[in-house]
Amino acid sequence: MKVVIFCGGLGLRMRNDIDSAPKPMMSIGDRPVLWHIMRYYAHFGHTEFILCLGYGASTVKDYFLHYDETRSNDFILSKGGQNVQLLRSDISDWQVSFIETGIETSIGERLRRVRHLLDGDDVFLANYGDVLTDAPMDEIVTDFLAGGATASLLAVPPQASFHVLEIGEDARVDRIDTVASLPIWMNGGYFVMRQGVFDVLDEDEDLVEDAFRRLSETGRLTAVRYTGFWAPMDTLKERAVLERLDASGKAPWKVWRRTGEHPGNRSARLVLEGTS
Repeated sequence: MKVVIFCGGLGLRMRNDIDSAPKPMMSIGDRPVLWHIMRYYAHFGHTEFILCLGYGASTVKDYFLHYDETRSNDFILSKGGQNVQLLRSDISDWQVSFIETGIETSIGERLRRVRHLLDGDDVFLANYGDVLTDAPMDEIVTDFLAGGATASLLAVPPQASFHVLEIGEDARVDRIDTVASLPIWMNGGYFVMRQGVFDVLDEDEDLVEDAFRRLSETGRLTAVRYTGFWAPMDTLKERAVLERLDASGKAPWKVWRRTGEHPGNRSARLVLEGTS
């Protein structure tokens, strides 16, 4: 299936100055987070990508135009560096479309602007360019195809470390809980969609707030509740956490490095649930 990735936002909370790289191109280890997301999808056999570009488009293009396979693959060098033989490859079977979709364009409109590249694809995948997970995408797609929903999203517990309070009438605090402990779910991306999503998505609208809201009202939106690993890279603090995980060799999202283990075999709850 084709994978649409929204990677054109400004990412203001991640930028140190006006010349900072776009958020999807900020690195975790020796590769940008965008590469990690694409590599995740490729692990499940989805190697045709449509990148919806905006801010920092040239940085994304230049990275792939000058892609160096030796940075993340074993290789044999001979003749003083004249010959380089790769022992494995990351992206040799990838097809990547680089589409300019505007600087301040909504995500829904970005999707509309690449619709012509999705003609003939009844079902396609989409995601933000700054969230990582180890969710079993193969199982998610299989369950989606077996159902009749128009769209599906990954639902994850709240990630914030804030505490919420239950306050009595006399201002006494009766209870303290973390946000993550509440019985609520948040949108985690990793969308699966049918062409019917375009029937409820108008020009300049947002994908989730507008199109998905309409689908939920008619029972055509499902949520995959997932309590396994999911992490955004929306701030410098979150990036630092992911960098530490990567440096420790315990990066859960690197499902392609696992041997003898199916992504769905780990302790995680995977439940398909209508959101209407």
